[in-house]
Amino acid sequence: MSLHDLPPPRKRSRLGLYVPFVLAVLVVIAWTAGWLWVRGEVRTRMDRSVEMLKRAGYEVTWKDRGIGGYPFRFNVTLTEARVREPSGWALEAPVLEAQSRVSSPTSWVIAAPEGATFVRPMGGPVQVKGKVIRASLTHLREVPPRFSFEGVDLTFQPSAGAQPFGLEAAKRVEFHLRGAKELDEALVSVRVEDGKARLAGLFGRIAGERPVSIVWNATLTKISAFTGSDWPGAVRHWVDAGGRMTLREAGVTAGEAVLGSNSGTLTVAADGRLSGVLDVTLRQGPRALGAMGEAGVIPQERAEAAAAVAAAREGTGDVARATIHFQAGQTTLGPVALGPSPKVYGSR
Repeated sequence: MSLHDLPPPRKRSRLGLYVPFVLAVLVVIAWTAGWLWVRGEVRTRMDRSVEMLKRAGYEVTWKDRGIGGYPFRFNVTLTEARVREPSGWALEAPVLEAQSRVSSPTSWVIAAPEGATFVRPMGGPVQVKGKVIRASLTHLREVPPRFSFEGVDLTFQPSAGAQPFGLEAAKRVEFHLRGAKELDEALVSVRVEDGKARLAGLFGRIAGERPVSIVWNATLTKISAFTGSDWPGAVRHWVDAGGRMTLREAGVTAGEAVLGSNSGTLTVAADGRLSGVLDVTLRQGPRALGAMGEAGVIPQERAEAAAAVAAAREGTGDVARATIHFQAGQTTLGPVALGPSPKVYGSR
C-alpha cells in the first residue's frame, strides 16, 4: 500500500491584508468630506450672523478670514477685525483667533494674541495688551449665550487724544455671563485683581501706589427681554418687562479704603439713569469721599458732608454701614445728596 501524495497547500488570499487599508482610506475620505462640509457651514453661519448683526445696527468687519484646523478642529483667524455696536462701543483687534472642536462646533475659544482696543463712545480708544487675552463662547442657542473673558498681566493705554482710563494695569481681569433658561435669569460676574490706578484719576487719589481690586456678582431677571436694535432700546425693553438686577456681592478695594455690598436691587429709570438701593459698608470712608471731592467727582461741600456721615457711623475697624439710593436721577448716601445717578444710556 502506497501513500498518496498530499495536495499542495492553498495560497492564502491577500484580500484580508488590504481590507483594513481600504477601510482606513474610506474613513479618511469620509471624514475629510464631512470636515469640508462642516467648514462650509461654519463660514455660512458666520456670514448669516454678521448680516443679522448689521441689520440690527452693528458694524462687523475684517480684512481677511481663514478657516483651517483639519482634521479635528476648526480654526478661524480674522485680521483687522472690528465690531461696533449702535451706541458707539467697539472692539478692534489686529488678529483675532477662534477655535472649536469638530465634535462641538458651537463652543468656541477666542484669543487676541497681539492685543486689542476697545472704543468708548465718549472717552475714545483704549489699547489693551497682556500675557493672556482670551474668551470662551458656548451655548449659542441660549439667551444669553455663555461667555467668559480672562486677561492676565494686562496694560491699558488710552490712544492719543482719548480721555484717561481708570486703570493703568491689572494682574488679572475676569468677566463671566451665564444664563439660567428655566428661571429666565442671567448671572454676571466681574473681577479685577491687583489693578494699578492712574495717579491722575480718582482711584489714584484714593489708593496711591497700592493695588486696586474690584468684584461684582449680580443676577439679572427677565433676561429674555433684553433685546433691541441698540443698547438703549434693549435696556428699555428689559425694564418695561420688569427686569431687575439683584446684587449678590460687590466691592471696590483701593488701598485701605473699601466699599462693599452684599445686597441691593437696581434698575434703570426712564431718563437712562440708575435707580435702586444698595446697602453698603465703608472702610476708610471719610478719606475716600474726601478724595472724590478733591477729584471733582462729587461737589466739595457734599463730599465733606458725606464724609462726616461716614465718620459718625464708623464702628470697629473704621467700618461704617450706610445706604446708597439712586432715585429721581440723584445719588444719596444716607441723607446727603452726592450728585446725579450714574447714566446707563442717554436720555430719551
